[in-house]
Amino acid sequence: MSENKSKATQIAKNWLSNVIRTVEDKNINAHLNLISKKVNLTGVPGFESIGYDDWANQCKHEFENNLIKKISYTGFKLRANTDNSIMFKTYETVEAADNTVTAQGIEVIIEKEEDGQWRVIQERIMPEDETRHDQLLNS
Repeated sequence: MSENKSKATQIAKNWLSNVIRTVEDKNINAHLNLISKKVNLTGVPGFESIGYDDWANQCKHEFENNLIKKISYTGFKLRANTDNSIMFKTYETVEAADNTVTAQGIEVIIEKEEDGQWRVIQERIMPEDETRHDQLLNS
């Protein structure tokens, strides 16, 4: 793995670790600091796309009501990277307080913004067949 790919992988994995930590700590401000104001989330059933305000409101609701017990990521695959942008795929598992589990492959693009902070600018929930094809599933 080239030094550039290795560095990009480390940045992306650090970003995922920060997502996990901010969810566990219920630190809404630190969590929202990982999300770009220009974010676009696609692949959510019933929605064409979700922007920052809707995402932030959902996070606030989940944090304030202790709805998320745990979040984890497995099966990391770096797809592309530049000095200021990293695209990767991973398998996200979210365990809710009521013990329901949502697990899905996601494709994420994080970008280094003007303040030097890496934030997600695009996330796509992948169809199950693509997740399987990319071998992101644990099973």
